[in-house]
Amino acid sequence: MFIYNRLIALEGAHNVRDLGGYRTAGGNSTRWRSILRGDALHDLSAADIEALLGHGLATVIDLRNAHEIAAQANPFVGHDRVRYHNTPVFSALAPVEMMAEASLSFDMGDRYCQAIDKCRPAIAEVLNIIAEAPDGAVLFHCSAGKDRTGVIAALLLANAGVDETTIIEDYALTATISGPLIARLRQRALDRGMSSTLIDIVLASEPRSMRQALDHIRLHYGSVPDYLRLLGVDEAQVSRLKARLS
Repeated sequence: MFIYNRLIALEGAHNVRDLGGYRTAGGNSTRWRSILRGDALHDLSAADIEALLGHGLATVIDLRNAHEIAAQANPFVGHDRVRYHNTPVFSALAPVEMMAEASLSFDMGDRYCQAIDKCRPAIAEVLNIIAEAPDGAVLFHCSAGKDRTGVIAALLLANAGVDETTIIEDYALTATISGPLIARLRQRALDRGMSSTLIDIVLASEPRSMRQALDHIRLHYGSVPDYLRLLGVDEAQVSRLKARLS
């Protein structure tokens, strides 16, 4: 039997990984090389791009905003074998510095909860793109592959029947596999004048942050499938999202 690696080793990205291989409530496992999550792709080498194409990559969804893309262009824009989409997921939120100033106990879980409430049109658009994507692997990504990417990954895994403990573990993997990436992002934040205390909060992948987001969905929306329906993701699309990981 072929053995898949969750982390896809690339020269120019550090957090591109597979949502396959997770046990579901039905006793099966999520499908490998169907949906990938990742960090920024601007430094991918030609060999990296060929490697991703070799894994079946057919759709890329960039969750970053226009400013981020202008600074670090996506190599799949205009690619002849990959469909590229840009949906900035957190654009409806205040800058993280403002959110931190407004709360003495700010945690990234607070930001995820706000995104779940305030970024529903963008989240719905991303999920619809995935549901309607052509055959082949879908890769969605942001800058670190942790926050915007983490929220979308959690929704997809929960909808596929993966338990919350596993979803939280998947979220927390960034902290253990992305040391060089986190170090680089930390230095960039310091250069922008962000406080080291806030940087530590923003770049952390604390399990409690994703737990807070999942609890928020359960408390305010009932379940992830209920939340998806509220977004306007219809039953057929909910089923297609689940089938992509089945």
